[in-house]
Amino acid sequence: MKIKAAFLYLLFTVVNSFAQKDTLQLGDRYAEDQLYISISYSQLNEQPSLISKSNFSYALSAGFLKDIILNKQGSVSFAAGVGFGYDYFNHKLKVDEVNTSTTFSSDNTINNNIFKTYNLEFPLEFRWRTSNAKKYNFWRVFTGVKFIYNLQNTFSYTDANQQNFKYKNLNAYNNLQYGLTFSAGYDEFNVHLFYGLSPIFKDAAINTEAINTKILKFGLIYYLL
Repeated sequence: MKIKAAFLYLLFTVVNSFAQKDTLQLGDRYAEDQLYISISYSQLNEQPSLISKSNFSYALSAGFLKDIILNKQGSVSFAAGVGFGYDYFNHKLKVDEVNTSTTFSSDNTINNNIFKTYNLEFPLEFRWRTSNAKKYNFWRVFTGVKFIYNLQNTFSYTDANQQNFKYKNLNAYNNLQYGLTFSAGYDEFNVHLFYGLSPIFKDAAINTEAINTKILKFGLIYYLL
């Protein structure tokens, strides 16, 4: 019931935004509240020297941004939002956890070495665009920072004996992360970049080498007015 109510509220917000824009005249003050959907190719950045690059990995994200106009023309604004993100990494680092103690190692014999995360996202953006109150197709450049709160993380792999291991919500996982964002393009589809500034693990090391692994994503983002 709560999910239905949330969906109806979101639908009303989108329809109301369109209705308001239809009544605007050229030169009127306006805002561009937006839904966003993104799909990205992902990599783990700044991996330990013993660990090679990740295999194919991806991320999905969706949410809502509230626009706050900074000038009368509407070409410059600030936006704050909330969203939901899913990350899928096919990586090379072996992760185990016993009695809340997390250990990291390099093991080329394991297969299906995957970790997945479900996150709440809180993007903040400084925005520039060539739009006006009656122009819906325009150039844009959005930069900002995104804060990420992890709701669930799962690490799993299969060893050489075909035994499966799975660990959920690691004690060493950094639940609060953040990074820089950049989006640019024309009309609805735009290129998008997320550059993580915080490591995904807390106080982690492999063979005395600190693990400062961060997330890097680049792909497409779709804005729906």
